[in-house]
Amino acid sequence: MPTDTIVARASAPGRGGVTVVRVSGAAVPQIAAQLLGELPEARYATLTDFRAADGGAIDTGLALYFPAPHSFTGEHVLELHAHGSPVVTELLIERLCELGARVAEAGEFSSRAFLNDKMDLAQAEAIADLIDSSSRTAARAAQRSLKGDFSQLVHHLNDQVTALRVHVEAALDFAEEEIDFLNDDALRSRLESTQQTFASVTATVRQGCLLRDGVTVVLAGQPNAGKSSLLNALAGYDAAIVTDIAGTTRDLVREQIDLQGLTVNVIDTAGLRATGDAVEAEGVRRARRELEQADHALIIIDSTGDAAEQETTLRAELPAQLRCTVVCNKADLSGLTPGLTDDNRINLSAKTGAGVDELRVHLTQQLGYEPAGEGSVTARRRHLESLRRAEAHFMTAAGLLESSAGELMAEELLQVQNALAEITGQFSSDDLLGEIFASFCIGK
Repeated sequence: MPTDTIVARASAPGRGGVTVVRVSGAAVPQIAAQLLGELPEARYATLTDFRAADGGAIDTGLALYFPAPHSFTGEHVLELHAHGSPVVTELLIERLCELGARVAEAGEFSSRAFLNDKMDLAQAEAIADLIDSSSRTAARAAQRSLKGDFSQLVHHLNDQVTALRVHVEAALDFAEEEIDFLNDDALRSRLESTQQTFASVTATVRQGCLLRDGVTVVLAGQPNAGKSSLLNALAGYDAAIVTDIAGTTRDLVREQIDLQGLTVNVIDTAGLRATGDAVEAEGVRRARRELEQADHALIIIDSTGDAAEQETTLRAELPAQLRCTVVCNKADLSGLTPGLTDDNRINLSAKTGAGVDELRVHLTQQLGYEPAGEGSVTARRRHLESLRRAEAHFMTAAGLLESSAGELMAEELLQVQNALAEITGQFSSDDLLGEIFASFCIGK
């Protein structure tokens, strides 16, 4: 366990009305007494001077003292609310370091909260997710994960696996009995129930990953197909320049939109064509690069032209594995009926907006997103990977039932629990912890 005392600004950098500086560690009582003249009463806001080494006041503000273990980190914590001047903040942190603290590393306060059992790893990660949330839905989901809702799902699944292990290992203990405990209906019923829980938790985690990470959708098409007009229609304002001149868009134009709580990063790109213009050629190269990394592509077709030829040409430009939706634009000029067609295409007019709402709904379906309900949580890709490994071991264990290989089955169930424990941090390597907390902001 860490024994040193750390300090960092806990509020956003820059100028503001108030800056919060947080100190955590064993030396907090001694540091507080020297900085403030006395140790403040626990959990009460105290108006006091923050004193420099010569006894003068660095600033006057509020001090709050939280004695261990009843604090965010589980250690003694002192929070100082000073005026929001960067200079005052710097002087205050320098003085605290003179008194024995050191500047905290990224995520170190949350790391100590985890190490002191104030929260599990999934809850600690939810702090960063809440800070980084880009929609109200994502913020509410992160708050539920922070409260422990996601961890409870994992614990419930782990409890079911524990019950299976107990059953299997009890069968091994009574292997000499005439009754075959590995082939009774109770074990099969538990296996089926646990498999259903795996499916439910995986679906929840997958939605949680979408909420946290968002998705990237690239608009691809030939020049003047209406990509920029569609970006503006989806964004709700003129994010990109639109003209009748082919090749107007030469660089990437990024816009973030909210689809029923799902953050979608929409990227408008240069029209895909061969060109001798060096600037436009660079735009086409960047468009192809974004298509390689996209989660989904919208192939924009000018429906007033040869739609089949355009689609064939554009599909040849797309990565083979990329999922895409064909969007037939300019329905107002070609006479197409706006909306979803029988062959899963979208007819619309980016100019008039007809069919754009249908595209929004279609996109959420294609991306595998379901509007978040009250039980939604945020999750990370590492959670999904751990869950997939756990389920793979579980399916191996279930397959061993027919051969009555109890010892192997018990070992596979143990591996299931180890994979699940990685999610909440009950079983985690130091390298994993370092990687996770290094991604946090300073002061958290």
